[in-house]
Amino acid sequence: MGLNGTVDGGGSGARTGSGAGAVGGRRSRNAGSAGNGSGKAGNGNAESGSGNVGAGGWGGRAGVPETGQHLGPRASLLMSLAFALLLGALSALVMLPAAQHLRSLQDGERARATLHTAGACMTGQCKVTFEADGQTVVADLPVGSGGGKSSVGAAVDVRYQADDPRVVARTQDTGGGGAALLAWLTAGAAVFFLALSGAAAIFLARQRRT
Repeated sequence: MGLNGTVDGGGSGARTGSGAGAVGGRRSRNAGSAGNGSGKAGNGNAESGSGNVGAGGWGGRAGVPETGQHLGPRASLLMSLAFALLLGALSALVMLPAAQHLRSLQDGERARATLHTAGACMTGQCKVTFEADGQTVVADLPVGSGGGKSSVGAAVDVRYQADDPRVVARTQDTGGGGAALLAWLTAGAAVFFLALSGAAAIFLARQRRT
């Protein structure tokens, strides 16, 4: 009995020890497996995060060329339209009326005048003085007049309106003068910039289709 009890007790102890060891081993293995699983999950999250960052990076890079492609043609379209409108207005509202005014004095009264004030005659900053009906008249030369390089006191042939001597122009300019030339030049430049704006508009339309 004592031997059996001892053997049995020893056997039970051994079995208990083995069982505890087995349980401890399984727990260790389970803990290791859980740790490995957590590590894998972490790696998966990291990879997912990297994927998100990569997607954001590609999206950012993809947006930059798209903006650059649309900015150039749109800017050139707006600038060409602005130049065309500006030059067209200058030709139609300033230069053409000035040329017509100069032509209207072709049959005016003739007089010998003196340059009273020199300057930019093309912009109407020159004055002449002459005698009309026994009176001394100081009058402005109209916009589009030549003779800007002449000095004060230079002799000038002019034509003026009989009923208003202050409306005067140089005889050389009564065919239209520099105003007519500038009217043609500004009109041609307006057409050129209008054509550029049309080309830019066509380019933008093709980009949108593609």
